Amino acid sequence: MIDTPHLVDQYCHGVLRTELGLGTFEARLGAHLGGAEVLPAAGTTFFDTQTGFAVRRWCPPLLGLEPHCPPARYLARRRELGAAEAGRRLLRASGISTYLVDTGLPGDLTRPAELAAAGAAEAHEIVRLEALAERVADASDTVEDFLADLAEAVHGAAADAVAFSSVSGVRGGLAALPEPPGPGEVRGAAGGWLAARPAGGPLTDPVLLRHLLWTAVTAGRPLQLHTEDPAALNGFAAATAGLGADLVLLHRYPYHRAAAHLTGLHPHVYADLGPVLAHTGARTAAVLAEVLERAPFGKLLFSSGAQGLPELHVVAANAFRSALTRVLGEWVMDGAWSRTDAQRVATMIAADNARRVYRLAGSR
Repeated sequence: MIDTPHLVDQYCHGVLRTELGLGTFEARLGAHLGGAEVLPAAGTTFFDTQTGFAVRRWCPPLLGLEPHCPPARYLARRRELGAAEAGRRLLRASGISTYLVDTGLPGDLTRPAELAAAGAAEAHEIVRLEALAERVADASDTVEDFLADLAEAVHGAAADAVAFSSVSGVRGGLAALPEPPGPGEVRGAAGGWLAARPAGGPLTDPVLLRHLLWTAVTAGRPLQLHTEDPAALNGFAAATAGLGADLVLLHRYPYHRAAAHLTGLHPHVYADLGPVLAHTGARTAAVLAEVLERAPFGKLLFSSGAQGLPELHVVAANAFRSALTRVLGEWVMDGAWSRTDAQRVATMIAADNARRVYRLAGSR
């Protein structure tokens, strides 16, 4: 039996403070599945997905119901307990002892300290770079002010945050142009973007996005990168080698093998397991085995990737433990691995790798 009682959730968001009806709950399931908060097509439900089935398997017993109970009954029990109490029960049953929380999403989501209190755990902030740059732009009067304040804000955030995250690097041209842009190019892009930007508008300029990522690299904190296909980041990984900032690929299924391959090519590149495992449900063990075929075991990190729903922390934690026990247990029984090595690798992926990468207390 593989024992992983304490997990470090190396990438997640806060949970909703509000009560949830069927529509809101389904929209949040949809956001977890596809990255956007959408409703299911008419006549269908997001409960009829691997993630939806996993929620119905693992979460009802934590609220006093039988596994696989109907969604309507589960949500009625959730409302009966209240969002705060249901969240506490779910989070505390997940076995997650530390949350690393990306605070860059809008909405009524708990902050790291609130998530820590609800889950009886520790929590640390991940700063989303695009949101930080947009706040700096809102307070800047000139291009010079913006660029100076941006550098100061990034390096200042590094003093308290455990990591930075970015959602726009590859879309902003990082795959084609991984090197940092020149000062003149950056000033020109900043001037154009600030002049054309509506109030509160998002950062979309590809030159500024590259500049922002390279500014974060110089701050020395790990940089978490959302990407559709991790192979597109190979050039950036090569360009940032030896500069002191680790890269963590927040990859999406079905590109898990490409992410695992990159971790073996570059010493400072790591791969996140969370959403890949949470999305694949009953196929989780097979997907985990594919990742373990290619990635060095010290390069893999557990996460839930959860946003909005505490149920997603529960699903991710249970899917991870179940897959790890099945895959490593079979290898031990076949004689390919010793039980001691299996337990050591499980503990590395569950918590110790994250503690080392993010310099958390208790790192080894």
